[in-house]
Amino acid sequence: MKKRPNILFLMSDEHRFDVAGFAGNDIVRTPTLDWLAKDGVVFTNAYTPAPSCIPARQCMAAGQLPRTCKCERYGDDLTPEYMTFARRFSQYAYKTVCCGKLHHMGIDQLQGWMHYRSIHNNLNPRYLKGRVEEEFKKYADMDAIDPMTGKPDETKKWSNTREVLRAGVGESPHDTHDEFATWGALEFLKRHFTDPFYDRCNYSAPLMLKLSLCLPHYPFLIDEDRLTYYLNRVKMYENKTVFDHPDLSQRHVDASERDIIRAIAAYYGMIEKVDWRYSQVLDTLRKYNQDLDDWIIIYTTDHGDMLGEHGIWEKQRFFEGSVRVPLIIRWPKGFKGGRVVDKNVNLCDLFATLCELADIPVPDGLESRSLVPLLNGDDSNWDNETVSELNGNIMIKRDALKYQYYGPTMPEVLFDLDRDPTESENFIDDPKYAEALIKFRQRKVELGF
Repeated sequence: MKKRPNILFLMSDEHRFDVAGFAGNDIVRTPTLDWLAKDGVVFTNAYTPAPSCIPARQCMAAGQLPRTCKCERYGDDLTPEYMTFARRFSQYAYKTVCCGKLHHMGIDQLQGWMHYRSIHNNLNPRYLKGRVEEEFKKYADMDAIDPMTGKPDETKKWSNTREVLRAGVGESPHDTHDEFATWGALEFLKRHFTDPFYDRCNYSAPLMLKLSLCLPHYPFLIDEDRLTYYLNRVKMYENKTVFDHPDLSQRHVDASERDIIRAIAAYYGMIEKVDWRYSQVLDTLRKYNQDLDDWIIIYTTDHGDMLGEHGIWEKQRFFEGSVRVPLIIRWPKGFKGGRVVDKNVNLCDLFATLCELADIPVPDGLESRSLVPLLNGDDSNWDNETVSELNGNIMIKRDALKYQYYGPTMPEVLFDLDRDPTESENFIDDPKYAEALIKFRQRKVELGF
């Protein structure tokens, strides 16, 4: 019987598509990711199903878009025992292990993973049965004070200005999580492949190991060595003017150019640290005599960060810096690497892709398309569309055209990335795109908007 391949799934949080060596960035140091890309397949037009942490991760896990799996905004979660790719692989005797961030906030904190090591997950009280609403209301206001203004803040978080102004040398609380998650992965690998204490290792069953880190998610804090390396190298994004749209011209900051540079430098440093943590896992597998060419290795993130481009920070927007993600798939024993695929793909597509690579039947009801034909160099039948949704808004990208709908009271947006890669001009009223616009609007209705 042929053993199914081992799978290593590496994931970060809030990593822009263009801040990596393999993406052409000659400032950031990412030797581990660059090594994966050298013999892997790099998808240069990969998109998140939702530019926000929780819905992006749940949709990727479920292989479905937000409206299908009912994860449309921050705080939503999959219903218990949902069909995730982890659950599917567990059903087929994979030893499924996640170390780090899953971001489930409902009752089912594992959603199919058989082993889990993290200090990140927590149960949102909205999913707690029998909660006494009067008691929770007593403490709600205390969690909603903006430290910058002293006034109630509906988002219950510090402002982006505060995040930029405090950027610099320091230890992010997320780094503590990542250290624990990486340690958990290394400890699991030691026991799985060697078990030096009891000598009971049994690795005949295939392994799916996910290391899910929180960096480079803000706060923008990193050690002094990395910060000083990048401080006089990084630059602000040239396109830093606020885009003229009532819903897109938010999340800007009141900070100096040097403050912004410090934040970007710290962000670069955090990506370098993520890369270093991944190298620890790969070196450990080599130490245990694992041939990494036999492993399917995936790297991606949940969404990007605007980093001040268009005057905007964080995510939750359909600009490329927020909605486009890095994606590498490496398996030299399975398909030829060292190639770039420029077709539009989605993180939802990973479910069906993993199933086909491991020869596991794909469950019904997915919106996941297998990337295997693209991995093998065949794009002849690829439908070059991808979709992203959030908070009742939708982006549909076909070829180089990006259509965005923000509800009946907001202006529509249409970008042509071939004509305007900086996304500075809205072509929604340009007669040249009239036919394409009709098709986008029809597709929007088909998707339930």
